[in-house]
Amino acid sequence: MARLSDLAKTIRSKNAGVNQVTFDIIFPDAETYRRTLASGAITRETVARLFRIADDRISHFVTFAPANAIKFTLYRSQPSGSPGDWDILGCQQYGPLIDLEIP
Repeated sequence: MARLSDLAKTIRSKNAGVNQVTFDIIFPDAETYRRTLASGAITRETVARLFRIADDRISHFVTFAPANAIKFTLYRSQPSGSPGDWDILGCQQYGPLIDLEIP
């Protein structure tokens, strides 16, 4: 097993408008990208479980081989910058992905 943070060269999150946050997982090469996809460890279901959200809060889940990347976008529970929003820029929400184990 390896942690996702040991395999990916970039794991990040950022605003995707006032109501969404987008996540990028970018791998250093095609082999690592394909290995991770083949493991089945990162799916819509995994994302919902890791972030403790319902599947319908995931607006997009895309694999993009030309960039060796996995991208997904979540609907925010409240608009960016509204009272109680703890991460206006959406840049600190990728934490649950760091220790995800990849077989």
